[in-house]
Amino acid sequence: MDPAPERGARDGRPVLYGAALACALLIGFTAYLSFAWTPFANSAPVTAATRSDPTSGPLSRPDAAPPLARAPEPGPAARLIQGQVLDADRKTPLRGASIWAGAIEAVSDADGRFGIAVPPEPTAPAVIVKAPGYEMKRLPLEGIDPIIALRPRTVRAAYLTYYGVADPRIRDRVLALVGRTELNAVVIDVKGDRGLIPYRTQVPAALEAGVLGPVIMKDFDGLLQSLRERNIYTIARIVTFKDSVLAQHRPDLAVIDTRTRKPWLDNERLAWVDPFREEVWNYVIAIAKEAAAKGFDEIQFDYVRFPTDGRLSAAVYAQPNTSATRLPAIAGFLARARRELGPTGVFLAADIFGYTAFNNNDTDIGQRVEELAPHLDYICPMVYPSGYHLGIPGYRNPVAHPYEVVRESVRLIRQRSQHAPAQVRPWLQDFRDYAFDKRIFGAREIRAQIRGAVEGGGSGWMLWNPRNDYTAEALSPKTAALKGSPD
Repeated sequence: MDPAPERGARDGRPVLYGAALACALLIGFTAYLSFAWTPFANSAPVTAATRSDPTSGPLSRPDAAPPLARAPEPGPAARLIQGQVLDADRKTPLRGASIWAGAIEAVSDADGRFGIAVPPEPTAPAVIVKAPGYEMKRLPLEGIDPIIALRPRTVRAAYLTYYGVADPRIRDRVLALVGRTELNAVVIDVKGDRGLIPYRTQVPAALEAGVLGPVIMKDFDGLLQSLRERNIYTIARIVTFKDSVLAQHRPDLAVIDTRTRKPWLDNERLAWVDPFREEVWNYVIAIAKEAAAKGFDEIQFDYVRFPTDGRLSAAVYAQPNTSATRLPAIAGFLARARRELGPTGVFLAADIFGYTAFNNNDTDIGQRVEELAPHLDYICPMVYPSGYHLGIPGYRNPVAHPYEVVRESVRLIRQRSQHAPAQVRPWLQDFRDYAFDKRIFGAREIRAQIRGAVEGGGSGWMLWNPRNDYTAEALSPKTAALKGSPD
C-alpha cells in the first residue's frame, strides 16, 4: 500500500499551492520506484537447498536483474566436497551411495561420483558415507580423501526378543552361537509388540505413555558396547503401528472401534495406533533416534503397515482406509524417518509381508515394494514358508518347498526394487510349521532357505524364532564362514 501524502497546514494558503506540492511529491515518488523497484516478473525465486546435485550448475539466471545498490554483503559460501565411492574389494564404483553432511544428502551417480555442499558452519563434525551391503564410514570434514572405499558387509542375524535380551541365559546362548557360527549380527527388540522398551528411555512422550514394563535392563548401553567390541552388527527392531501402550494412553491417536468408541483390538487383543497420524510418526522416530544415539547400526521398522486381522470393518481411522490413502501414509512415514535418521549414520530397514513380492496392489496394508524401496537401505520380507497360506505360483504346499519360496520371493522383490539402491535381506523361518502339517523346520529346511536367499540375490538373512532357540546345526562354523566372506 502506498504511503499517504502529507496533509498541508491549515493556514489559509491558496489551494493552487497545495495542488502543486502534491504533484511534485507524486512525480518524485514515481521516479524513485522506476529506479529502485525490480519488477516481480524478473525476480528469481528464493529457495532453500536441501540436497546436493553434482550435475547441476550454479543457482543463477542470466536474465536476473542486478542487485540493489544497498544489498547486504553475501555470507561465506558453502564448501563443495566432491569424490567417488568405490567397492573396496572390487574397486568398482558404487551407485546410490548416500553422503550426508548434517541434514544435507547427496547420492553417488553411476560412476560413484558425488558432490555435496557443506555449509560454512556445518551442523555435524563429519561426513557420513554409506551404501546398503557395505560398512558405514564417518569421515572428518577436513581432509576427506576424494576416493572413498566401502568394505562389503553381509549381515546374518539372529533375533532377541524383548524378554530374551534381558534374560542372561537366553542372551548369552544366542551370543555364543553368534560367536562360533556364521552369524555376525543380532536383531534386538527396542520397542516390542506391545510398545514396551527394555531400557530406561529418555523420550518424554514414551515415559508419559508408560513404556517401562517388566523388563528394564540396567546396563543396556554396556551390552551394545560389548557387541561393538566383538564386531557384531546391531539392529534395533521397532514395532511401529502396533502399540497398545500408546493407544491406551492416547486414544486420540489410536485406531478406534466403531462399536465401542475405544481403541480397536486385533486378534491378539492388542491395540494399534493410527498410521495416518503424524504425531504417531514423530513418536516412533523419536524412539528410533534414541536407539541410533545408543549406537545401533540399523533401525528396522516392523508392523509398518495397517492391521490384517481382527474385525477390520469396525476399525476407523483419521482418513478413509483405501489403497489411495494407505500407500502415501506408509511411504510418507518412511520418507520422514529417512530424512531425520539419515544424519545419524544408521541404516534404515522395514519388514514387509512375503506376499508383497507377488501382489501388484498394496496387499491391503499399505505395503508395495515400488513405493517403499526408495526410502530404505534394506527391504526385509518375512518369507516364512508357513506364512504363504495359498502357496506361490508353481508350489501349492510352501512348507515342502522352502528353497523355492524364499528364492522366488527374494528374486521378485529385487526385480521390483531395481529403481532404488535398497538391498533385500529376508527373515527366515526357524520354528515349527503352524499352518500346514506342523512339521519341524530343522537344519535341512533352514539351509534350503539360506540357499534360496543367496541364489535369489539377497544381501544376507535373518533367523526368526519367538523363543530365541536357534538350530545351530543349520549354521556353518565361524572359521568356514570367514574363509568365504570378506567380513
